[in-house]
Amino acid sequence: MSLLSHKSPVLETLHLKVNDRCEDVYIGIWAGIAVTRHVRELELDLGYLCGNPVRFPSCLLCFDTLETLKLKHYILLDIPSMVSLKSLRTLHLHSVVYKDSESVRNLFASCLNLEHLVVQRGFHYNDGVRFVIESPSLKTLLVSGGETYGKQNGGYVINVPSLQHLTIQMLKGYEYCLIENAPELVDANIINVSHTTNETIMGSLKSAKRLSLDLSPLQIAYPTGMVFHQLVSLEMYTHKVAWWNLLALMLDSSPKLQVLKLIDRSSHQPKLVSDKKDMPPGKWNQPENVPECLSSHLETFVWTRPDWIREEEKEVARYILSNAQQLKKATFIIDPIEPKRLFRLAKRREMLNELPAVIMASKSCNLVVESE
Repeated sequence: MSLLSHKSPVLETLHLKVNDRCEDVYIGIWAGIAVTRHVRELELDLGYLCGNPVRFPSCLLCFDTLETLKLKHYILLDIPSMVSLKSLRTLHLHSVVYKDSESVRNLFASCLNLEHLVVQRGFHYNDGVRFVIESPSLKTLLVSGGETYGKQNGGYVINVPSLQHLTIQMLKGYEYCLIENAPELVDANIINVSHTTNETIMGSLKSAKRLSLDLSPLQIAYPTGMVFHQLVSLEMYTHKVAWWNLLALMLDSSPKLQVLKLIDRSSHQPKLVSDKKDMPPGKWNQPENVPECLSSHLETFVWTRPDWIREEEKEVARYILSNAQQLKKATFIIDPIEPKRLFRLAKRREMLNELPAVIMASKSCNLVVESE
């Protein structure tokens, strides 16, 4: 109980981790100590999954000195309307339990100066909560959705006019993910979003300057006529079905694109290796007209671990090299191949011999092949 004898009027940080079952009253006692010591950063981690969740301590609901709050695992958030967390700048919610949708709305409404929010839903919860995130001050948002099953799967509504940095990942099986207002968005990472009935993710990213996409175009909506007027850097992953079709759409919709990076992670992850191996052969349907970004702006092209066994990937490489008129550097980063995989080795050698023969649109482009 050395914390009880702590003489400083202000306690900067308190991390409380409980691995065994603990009654609400004891968590409340420790939270009360944090309040009396005017703690600025509080982390509460209940690392067990049995019995009923522990209710979030009521003494923390009107706590005006708290700047950072991190809640993890078996904590029940039952938030009434009259709460105040006006100094809170950073909030992390990892696999906690929500009483209802109103508790979620009340929580965010009480954080008038919130700037950084992380929401990670657990795979073991199917609460059907409508997760409405409304904040006039929020700058950074990470949503990691988990996987839901059944009909009452809830979803996310994001209305954050000041948002600058957005990450949405592992969103599968939700009823909706609606981004209603994000005009100040600078960069976004969209990873593994699928089987969401109603979503407006791509349509909400038009103001972004930098995008990273790990998606299949077969599993996400792409609004017709959408233009990314400010996008200068695009990173795309190449292990999803028909990824090349999403690339064609993005090139056509990004007139000012300067940097394009393609990355294949499948060689480093066994499941992705299997998924890509089972992917049916595709065809690169190049844009009807050469996109403006290729004719006027693209300067840097990097492809990490291209799979030149697949014809569509060779076609993509040829197309970009032969149409990017302002390209300054094209880099292909290849991973080692075991000698016993002679077929792949032969295909790679064949493509490496073809690359210098491609009639490049940019006469000043530096073509580089590197090994990881």
